[in-house]
This record gives sequence, structure tokens and C-alpha cells, in this order.
Amino acid sequence: MTELYNDTVLDHFRHPRNTGVLEGAEAVGKAVNSACGDVLHLYLQIEDDHVRAARFQTFGCAAAIAAGSCLTEMVTGRTLDELRGLRRQDVVDALGGLPPMKVHCSVLAEDAIRAALEDFGKRRPSAQS
Repeated sequence: MTELYNDTVLDHFRHPRNTGVLEGAEAVGKAVNSACGDVLHLYLQIEDDHVRAARFQTFGCAAAIAAGSCLTEMVTGRTLDELRGLRRQDVVDALGGLPPMKVHCSVLAEDAIRAALEDFGKRRPSAQS
């Protein structure tokens, strides 16, 4: 595994940040890769249009876990508008790259953000843009 992933990915896999359910989350996003079965749940606490806290749960490979961990660090402190602009390549770049056959894990991260924003918009219709 160490020859497949860089040190940043391995660190996020071995020491994932912000894991678990975030009680009282104002936004919850779920993303599923039907081809491989990976699942990513993203929980966000939002205050004044900023992400104040983020947690995740992943059922998946090392790259999926690393993507979820990295994602929580990327979104914390950002505005909702900034979240809307995040793309899978941003996750890949923050991780220092992913092997081509694992880039789909960054798609999970982007899809989880979109799902969380959609959930937040349903809970607070004034938050949609």
C-alpha cells in the first residue's frame, strides 16, 4: 500500500481527522460509489454561513478514508459559497495526488459536499442560492 499512496494520503488514512457523527449537524451529505461500494457521510455544523465543524464517516478503501479526512479539514472555516466552488480536483490536490484508479474517491468528496449543501438548503430554504 505504501508504494501506491503518497505520505499525505497515508497520514490521512492512518490518522483520520474529524471522524464520526456530528451531533446536531445542520447539514448531512451522503455519497455512494455504486461501482466499488464506497460510502461517505459528511456532517457539517454551519453558523453565519460558515462551516464551524465537520466530521465524516467512510466505508471504503484507504483513498476514500483519506478523502473524507482531508475534506473535513478543507471545509472547516469556509463559507457556503466557497463550498459550492469546491471540486474533486481540489481534494486530489490537497492530498498531493491520488493514483488514477483511486480518483473516484475524490468524486465521493465532491458529491458529499453537494448532498450536504442540498440538505442544508432543504432545512433552511433561505440558505440556497
